[in-house]
Amino acid sequence: MPSQHPLLEGAHGTALAASQSSGKRTPVLFAHGFGQTRGAWSAAAAALNAAGHATLAYDARGHGDSGWNPADLPYHGEQFTDDLIVVAGGLPQPPVLVAASMGGLFGLMAEARWPGLFAAMVLVDITPRWETRGVERILAFMSAHPEGFASLEAAADSIAAYLPHRPRKSEESLRALLRPTADGRWSWHWDPRLVDELARDSEQHQDAIAEAARRIQCPVLLVSGGRSDLVSPQTVAEFLALVPHARHVHLPDATHMVAGDDNDAFTVAVLNYLDALPPASTTASARTEHVTGASP
Repeated sequence: MPSQHPLLEGAHGTALAASQSSGKRTPVLFAHGFGQTRGAWSAAAAALNAAGHATLAYDARGHGDSGWNPADLPYHGEQFTDDLIVVAGGLPQPPVLVAASMGGLFGLMAEARWPGLFAAMVLVDITPRWETRGVERILAFMSAHPEGFASLEAAADSIAAYLPHRPRKSEESLRALLRPTADGRWSWHWDPRLVDELARDSEQHQDAIAEAARRIQCPVLLVSGGRSDLVSPQTVAEFLALVPHARHVHLPDATHMVAGDDNDAFTVAVLNYLDALPPASTTASARTEHVTGASP
């Protein structure tokens, strides 16, 4: 079915831009990575919807078309976890969460806090502990142009240098990643405060995320990229020890941007996993309470 574009209400009244499509099979909720938007899931969502799954992808707060925190409200991880709980809890049945990087970390925290929130989880190249060099590379790129870009061509040059294995971005695709500024330049679609307020101190939360992972009981699939510099064999092994019922699929040609690098292989892995899942049972705990500030 054609995608609709609702504006969801996240935790504490934050407006979250979303894309949604209907289907008769288990709903799939997509959560993107740091600095991305719901557009990162467009191809995967279309493939899953074609297979009959209802899909919902949203821009995290501070990203894309969603609301930004006011100047006097710093960003912190609990807000993003709350948003995910509110969005998932508003669906008629527990969805399967497909979540990359940042979205996967908040997914682990959300399911640990609200068991039964998700029918299953697909974590895309993220584990509770990660390789520091990978995070440093991402943050260096995201912080490299605080003044924005003089043109879309300049932005394309920067992205091509960061992702040399990817086709060069078209002007149309860049307009989804950047926004024009009053002085005629182009800036990223995400709030620059996110780097310092949310990302730079993220490693201090690894123990808490690992403990959350240990408490996960729903079915879990980890999809990792063989060329990722964020997830390694060591972090995967630790995750599988924390969540012994989890399955693992390794895509050797993918980097940390798994769905963008090898979307066909990624969607096949996800569809095979969804087809093998037992019928989802509705868990009341995620439906009877609501996060403070969210509409019931």
